[in-house]
Amino acid sequence: MSTFAELLLNGISMGSVYALIALGFVVIFRATEVVNFAHASLLLAGGYVTASLHDDIGFWPALLAGIAGAALVGAAVEFLVMRRSRGNDHSVLAIVTIGVDILLTTELTRRLGTDVLALGDPWGDAVLTLGPISLAHTRIAAFVAAALLITAFLLAFRYTTWGVAMRAAAENSETAALMGVRLGRVSLGAWAVAGGLAAVAALFLTVFPTPGLERATSLTALKAFPAAILGGLDSTTGALVGGLVVGVTESLATGYQSDLTFMGRGLGDLAPYLVMVAILLVRPAGLFGTKELARV
Repeated sequence: MSTFAELLLNGISMGSVYALIALGFVVIFRATEVVNFAHASLLLAGGYVTASLHDDIGFWPALLAGIAGAALVGAAVEFLVMRRSRGNDHSVLAIVTIGVDILLTTELTRRLGTDVLALGDPWGDAVLTLGPISLAHTRIAAFVAAALLITAFLLAFRYTTWGVAMRAAAENSETAALMGVRLGRVSLGAWAVAGGLAAVAALFLTVFPTPGLERATSLTALKAFPAAILGGLDSTTGALVGGLVVGVTESLATGYQSDLTFMGRGLGDLAPYLVMVAILLVRPAGLFGTKELARV
């Protein structure tokens, strides 16, 4: 029972980090109706800035610089690439983000090489022990940080003019534009917010017990994609629930791997995608996604 509780707590912690990444997918999709496949490279960019600067300026300033850097990269992609392609089919724009991801990831992995970079976090390898349950301080910090950021985003999404503009654009972009909503600003803000969230997620994906930031970190970030899909790409609530589902599923499947050897190795990496497929077979729009109705 203690093993299950420990795996569950670790899964919830990692799930909250996946929820941050999934929220980035949802924000951009709601603002532009484009699936952003370059999200993993934004995460890698934010982590790289933090890792490069923490020795010189300290951890917290470096983290702020990483968040700002990833936000600027996201805004630059929107302004220099996506805005120039506006008017094209959404599937074409999604393919454009794949090209952007290849370019950014190639440059960042070239800079990283074979190195594994530490981000200089203050928690180190400290572990909190509560009876038979052990939980790394980094996992606790990840859950608290994700909860605060997600709450702040939801409040801003509901009560600020930017949030109202984004909701209007998501409901009907043409009507929103006629009512004075500047769709360009909404899109730019969405990409910047997604980049900032990705940079925070990069921190908690690369601290203890993982060795640090490396070339494969961007692949780890893609585990949040099933979270966004199974929750519903147009639902902020779905991103949160999807992230928790993926985190808990991955943690339990990895923890009980030895009891599930008949299903092969690497079940923890595969389990989130199996859950995604199973949910989409029942609810094609995701758990909280909006169903599209067409009259023929």
